[in-house]
Amino acid sequence: MFKFSAVSSSTSSSISFNRHTALRARTWRTLVTGVLLTASAIAQPVFAAPADSMIKAVKFDDVSAVKKLLAQGVDPNLVDNTGAPLLVIAAREKSDKVGKLLAENPNTDLEKLDSAGENAMMLAALNDDLEFVNMLIAKDAEVNKKGWTPLHYAATNGHDDVVKVLLDHSAYIDSGSPNGTTPLMMAARGGHLSTVKLLLDEGADLRVKNQIGMTAVDFAKQYHEKDVAEGLAARLASMQTGASGVPQTGTNSAK
Repeated sequence: MFKFSAVSSSTSSSISFNRHTALRARTWRTLVTGVLLTASAIAQPVFAAPADSMIKAVKFDDVSAVKKLLAQGVDPNLVDNTGAPLLVIAAREKSDKVGKLLAENPNTDLEKLDSAGENAMMLAALNDDLEFVNMLIAKDAEVNKKGWTPLHYAATNGHDDVVKVLLDHSAYIDSGSPNGTTPLMMAARGGHLSTVKLLLDEGADLRVKNQIGMTAVDFAKQYHEKDVAEGLAARLASMQTGASGVPQTGTNSAK
């Protein structure tokens, strides 16, 4: 007859140890599996946010992508991490097709400024992007603004075609920057003879001084633009010895 003997203390301890070891192993496997699953989730591709996609599409003049994102509700007045609105980015990058699309959107603020106080027309004027300038004018964008203007920017780089278009659309020719600097002064500073002549022929006042007392002649001299300085000085002398009733030299205040 078989008899069951009592389990010895050593056997009981062995069983307890084995159970504890198995439990620890299962716990370890669970932890490892969780870590691996988390790592796998992190490793999945991260899709760009709509704002980032829009900014990229504007920079690359990708009309179809911009249309799609606008249809999805992306704000046409979105700004990038530097504070530049989409329309300003388009003007800066010469993304003319996207610029036109944005300008045609009734919700787009055509005058929205970047962190430097520049709007889309100013950047287009600086870049000699006549098509962009004309497009904005056709959409009734403002040609004039307080402080630095599109005309200043066009004159700075000697972009005569843009200067002419802006003047034809009532740009204020003697507009003063925050310190009273005029487009003529900026053209003289850059040595742009043809732009200087164009501005003078259109009525720019050679006698205007900025808030530190500098005229266009002074700008040309300071920046070693000898030909411009001599031409302006000769014209100024001619004005001063001309007919009586010529207004006295004034100081240009900020516009």
